[in-house]
Amino acid sequence: MLDRLITEFDRALRTLAAPARTTRPLPGADLPEADLDEAQRRQVGALMRVNHVGEICAQALYQGQALTCRDPSARDALRQAAVEETEHLNWTASRMSELGSRPSLLNPLWYGGALAIGVTAGIVGDKWNLGFLAETEKQVEAHLQSHLDRLPPADQKSWRILEQMRQDEREHAHTAERLGAAELPTPVRVAMRAASRVMTGVAYYI
Repeated sequence: MLDRLITEFDRALRTLAAPARTTRPLPGADLPEADLDEAQRRQVGALMRVNHVGEICAQALYQGQALTCRDPSARDALRQAAVEETEHLNWTASRMSELGSRPSLLNPLWYGGALAIGVTAGIVGDKWNLGFLAETEKQVEAHLQSHLDRLPPADQKSWRILEQMRQDEREHAHTAERLGAAELPTPVRVAMRAASRVMTGVAYYI
């Protein structure tokens, strides 16, 4: 038990403090930098900060869900999703750096809250755990689409990153559904959207 706690604590530190790893190349890395004015760079940098926070939360959610998940197949799906979310963490951090932006100052808070939610989702039961995963990914996909719509048309580097992330999130949701995800009650889905709006609104600035 102690070894597992140490491992999970190490994972949290790596998510918050260490450079994230990626096996796939950064989408759009071969494209030239767009000629953005200062206001556009600030806007895109803030959008990337919001998405970076989303990936911090995803790591914590999957960590918490895997800790309390009973079904080995579901646990494997959660861990595989976490690997791809680590790549997203790398991509959004890289793009923030290119734009001269910074991560959210509240990342430890976001991580802790998401971890608690993930642990709770796993305790409720595997079909609800998977249902939470599926609904989270559907909402993230919609959120990414809204950011794609807000990007300056010339910024194809950011567009490529967010589009690949959107495709990955859709596949994660489909995987959860194939494994038997239950549809969450409407009040839970509404509460999740409300919490997401608070997080994204704050992370855009802080």
